Amino acid sequence: MSNGWNIEALLQGVASGQVGIEEATERLRSLPFTQAPGLTLDTHRALRLGLPEVVYGRHKTEAQIRAALEGLVVAHGCALATWVSEAHAAGLLSVFPDGVYDPTSRLFQIGRMPVPAVVKTVAVVCAGTSDLSVAEEAARTVEFAGHQALRIHDVGVAGLHRLLARLEDLKAASVIIAVAGMEGALPSVLAGLVRQPVVAVPTSVGYGTNLGGLTALMAMLTSCSTGIGVVNVDNGFGAAMLALRIVQGG
Repeated sequence: MSNGWNIEALLQGVASGQVGIEEATERLRSLPFTQAPGLTLDTHRALRLGLPEVVYGRHKTEAQIRAALEGLVVAHGCALATWVSEAHAAGLLSVFPDGVYDPTSRLFQIGRMPVPAVVKTVAVVCAGTSDLSVAEEAARTVEFAGHQALRIHDVGVAGLHRLLARLEDLKAASVIIAVAGMEGALPSVLAGLVRQPVVAVPTSVGYGTNLGGLTALMAMLTSCSTGIGVVNVDNGFGAAMLALRIVQGG
């Protein structure tokens, strides 16, 4: 059930002159949502925040993911789901033939958002190939939003020359997302080399005392370099959303 009747009443108020354009726009920012079985979709999040609601697919059934994607596609013409298993993706592709599933990032995507007037570049840097799934989740989310993702892989600080060789590329980006496990030193090094804001993503990659990413998380939170924002372990999507808020607000 959609609350479209509220929108219709609002539009009638604008047409009659009882509601001004500015008031109507402000009311639309927080008004609409769409309900499906077990779901309430925030279909005007894109109007308020510049970015639409995204489906978190982990622990959801295929039917639940499908219903959410259907509602979002109706509202926006595009949709994105994270943490989608390959088994669920196979079923979703039969329903959404235009959908794209990437097994590395576990993202299921239908279309993309309109390309913004000013396209920004977000560099997505990962320390090692074991971090690729998290890095790709971030990069593909940035691209879904219409911005450009610059991928720089396998430049961990144990071989610092690899990172320094890409320094000019990094300086050209608007924001840098740094993905690392082990001791999580990459964001701290990056933030000491460039003026751009750095979004740090700890991963659950590492030996025993990595503690499932907790060691990298704590290292990033206690970094001696400034200008770092830290998201949760393996949260490439969250890193991309923070980076997108930065570029859209700048």
